[in-house]
Amino acid sequence: MVISTLADGVARQIEAVTDSVTGVFEPVVRLGVTGLARSGKTVFITSLVANLLDRGRMPQLAAAAEGRIEAAYLQPQPDDLVPRFDFENHLATMTGASPQWPESTRAISELRVSLRVRPNGLLAGLQGARTVHLDIVDYPGEWLLDLGLMDKSFATWSAEVLARLEVREEAAEYLGLVRAVDGAAELQEPKAQALAAGFTEYLQAARAAGYSDCTPGRFLLPGDLAGSPVLTFAPLLPADKSARRSMWRVFEKRFEAYKAQVVKPFFRDHFARIDRQVVLVDVLGAIHAGPAAVEDMRGGLADTLAAFRPGRNAFLTRLLMGKRVEKILFAATKADHLHHSQHPQLTNIMQALTREAADRAQFAGAKSDALSLAALRTTVEESIMHEGRKLDCVRGQLLDGGRQAAFYPGDLPQDPSTLLSPAKSGETAWLDQDYQVMKFAPAANTLRPGEGPPHIRMDRAAQFLIGDVL
Repeated sequence: MVISTLADGVARQIEAVTDSVTGVFEPVVRLGVTGLARSGKTVFITSLVANLLDRGRMPQLAAAAEGRIEAAYLQPQPDDLVPRFDFENHLATMTGASPQWPESTRAISELRVSLRVRPNGLLAGLQGARTVHLDIVDYPGEWLLDLGLMDKSFATWSAEVLARLEVREEAAEYLGLVRAVDGAAELQEPKAQALAAGFTEYLQAARAAGYSDCTPGRFLLPGDLAGSPVLTFAPLLPADKSARRSMWRVFEKRFEAYKAQVVKPFFRDHFARIDRQVVLVDVLGAIHAGPAAVEDMRGGLADTLAAFRPGRNAFLTRLLMGKRVEKILFAATKADHLHHSQHPQLTNIMQALTREAADRAQFAGAKSDALSLAALRTTVEESIMHEGRKLDCVRGQLLDGGRQAAFYPGDLPQDPSTLLSPAKSGETAWLDQDYQVMKFAPAANTLRPGEGPPHIRMDRAAQFLIGDVL
């Protein structure tokens, strides 16, 4: 095992050297895109790629505005064992005659976009155009949250999960199951399977209710691991002097196997190779769900983003310590659900939610930014009079029913602490406001030649993430 680990380490150092040498001639930026449930990862990647291929809607991307991008095209991805991101079908689904939202991310996928770019500044007349490769890696946010399990024991994880479940109505049925189980008794596989199934049902209900801490993530997206022992465990009440064949000891072993055989390989093979990272967050959905969901989101982001290992990606650092994330963008999605006058408030809330993680990243030498965006704009803005007051609204086609409707979600506060403070103190509802959320369908549109899908601030996101290498 030691020899295998050393050999694996040597192989990865060789890979780092190869990547570094290749990057001298044709820079490669590996961009990770993730987010919590319903944050819009698939739509974000599809819109980003489409708007890099046809840059008519990208004025804030400097290289595009200056006309220095001579061409952009898709190429075969470098990782042969990773599924290709299905860009063409997703774009057709979003922008066809009867547009629909594409299916959400259920596994890791990858896509390479290559851009032929002329240099600027003093070197513009001395050098020809060069090729920059952008490798986009899409992975489920549920897998991101699993990184927070790496430093926890089964006992610590069980205690933390059960403490949270005590105040959630979605967990009532599972709590009844676990209280009827003696963790010190010998394992009976049917009981173990019933507990795992009950815990999975709770996770599904919690995600639907707007909670973010739905780990282990593979319980929700099992893939080919469905039914395996590595997914047949659940949090238990403490059990003293557990025998070797007890349910507690077996669940503890399976928890450690989950970390070693599921979480760690993902971190090693994919996550640890990321150069730049986008974290998409459905802030509006969490606010609508209530203070508990907002605090849950804040805590989950703080715990998991420590795994990004931010810092400058210097050549020797990459050889000796592995790659580090140079830039992290925190993006509040679905900005088109708000009138533009409220976008600054949404951005401020996003910044406040990720303040701890952003400070840590900047201290380590990485750059971070937060903004509000919409990867695919689905609404138009209008103002209406209501009870003698002008309301700035958005209008779009409702996902349920298909009718057109104007929507006013409520005024987001200028001071984010107005939301974060009651969330931290455990309030069960907002005291002076009721924040609403609507689900809009993609708007029918015809893409003109040279233009990608309509969006809000995708060009700013692209400028922050890759503008320095173009």
